[in-house]
Amino acid sequence: MPATAHHRLLGPFPTPYTIADCQAQFQRSCYGANQLQQAYDEKPLFDRGITGAGRTIVIVDSFGSPTIQHDLDVYSAHYGIPSTSVKVVQWGNVPAFDPNNSDMTGWAEETTIDVDMAHAMAPGAKIVLMETGVSETTGTTGFPEMMGGEDSLIKQGIGDVISQSFGTAENTFPGFDQGDYSSLLNLRGAYKDAQSRGVTVLASSGDSGVTDSAPDGSTYTYPTTEWPGSDPLITGVGGTSVHLDTQGNRLSPDTVWDDPAPNDHGASGGGKSKVFPRPLFQFGVQNTVGSSRGVPDVSMLGDPLTGVWTYNSFGPQDNGWELWGGTSVAAPIFSGVVALADQAAGHRLGNINYGLYGLSALQQAGAPDTGLTDVVGGSNTYAGVTGWPVTPGYDLATGVGTVDVAKFVPKLALLG
Repeated sequence: MPATAHHRLLGPFPTPYTIADCQAQFQRSCYGANQLQQAYDEKPLFDRGITGAGRTIVIVDSFGSPTIQHDLDVYSAHYGIPSTSVKVVQWGNVPAFDPNNSDMTGWAEETTIDVDMAHAMAPGAKIVLMETGVSETTGTTGFPEMMGGEDSLIKQGIGDVISQSFGTAENTFPGFDQGDYSSLLNLRGAYKDAQSRGVTVLASSGDSGVTDSAPDGSTYTYPTTEWPGSDPLITGVGGTSVHLDTQGNRLSPDTVWDDPAPNDHGASGGGKSKVFPRPLFQFGVQNTVGSSRGVPDVSMLGDPLTGVWTYNSFGPQDNGWELWGGTSVAAPIFSGVVALADQAAGHRLGNINYGLYGLSALQQAGAPDTGLTDVVGGSNTYAGVTGWPVTPGYDLATGVGTVDVAKFVPKLALLG
């Protein structure tokens, strides 16, 4: 399973439930592609032809899904959006899919989430699915294959935005406790190449608030952060709770994702890196991050209690519509937003963190229409580990906040 675990709450069902039915029967909300597009105010851009056309989003997952093209076609048809061809690229020896292997089916679920969410937000963008043959778990396991596959595509000029719905605590890398971070730092070659070639790289920030899973499956009892989301070459994407009506209009401001017991569905990952010092783009938020790299950078829908529908058909236990949440949802949602901005700019935007924090500084100074919206309320406390409070401007639970795409994309395109 992906170390940044996705969360299935409902399904599979033969057809997705409406928001009203989800609320009445399951006491939670459930959203499709149309509600996402409305919630993030994409229609003004779509009306101008800004759909991600001419841009390519790369999705990276272990094993992939053998039915991804069919499943995307079903998802797209249900919501009345054009489908797209998913180009599958394999790196290394990828074993044949086994529907009875829970690790493979877990990654197939993740693959479906990633592809559906990226396509929902940027229906005109091309999608490349990079499949690897070793499951990413904790520590370095699976990362060499993923980084090798990404670097191969980057050097071939394939992909404008890379979406990564995986990660593991910095603490799990060999040598961490001795202050030796080389096992992690030696994996960064693909990200350095992406930086030099103007490719934007995103990663989910984690689903356990300020803590994370240890190699033995327990939860750390102290703050940790996830890599690669903690890397300054990456834009880390946290999670929010999004409250919509049946059309996708907001009923109230977005709040930080934090579902403690008894629901225990996780919380937006965030905190201060132990490996990376504060990057230049976070100079203006040094009162919050101190001398460390802080994550996340931005947040999108992630709360499973305000989750999203996907469609699977790869196995007998995963055949139908399922409701998901997690920052594994948030990262590919934001990858679609970046693809729109790339198209609007007419070129790749590369590391967008400088633009994000620049817009946040303008917003805090009172500038109108930056496209950034503060997330309100709560913290990312989880599993008894006290989290970071949500505050105006930047915070270590939701980053600079969330976005109004119609306003945000043109501003980011200008700064890129």
